[in-house]
Amino acid sequence: MMNQDILIRPFDRVTDTEILSSIWFDASMIAHPFIGKRRLLEQRQLIADEYLPKAETWVACHSDDAIGFISLLGSFIGGLFIAPDRQGMGAGRKLVAHALALKGELSLEVYTENEQAVRFYTSLGFSEVSRRDVDDFGYPYQNAALHLRA
Repeated sequence: MMNQDILIRPFDRVTDTEILSSIWFDASMIAHPFIGKRRLLEQRQLIADEYLPKAETWVACHSDDAIGFISLLGSFIGGLFIAPDRQGMGAGRKLVAHALALKGELSLEVYTENEQAVRFYTSLGFSEVSRRDVDDFGYPYQNAALHLRA
């Protein structure tokens, strides 16, 4: 699959919530194993009930199948997740490019232990602006704040 075969469309709560929360969970189990399955299962429900509907979410599709998404809170990327079996094929890059075209600049926080994500964002031109030693829940997982201007 090539980047140009990917369509970006708005989130549809009725048809997308279950598949996107599944993509989030599957990708998080690989990217954030240090958080633990129990906490990720708890967070999955919040993703479905709170985060997806409240954010500006865009869905990456290939052959009409949702394969990933980006959720924006203003110009802040609250989440970017691609189905594990579809990673490395350009969907993440296309979602970021779409969001950057809409917003003109983007910021995010990423767990520094998620080295694949840190490399991905750096390859797109994001630069680190700060770090903190705990996550949003107060757990000791270092986060890096990144920023990108169009």
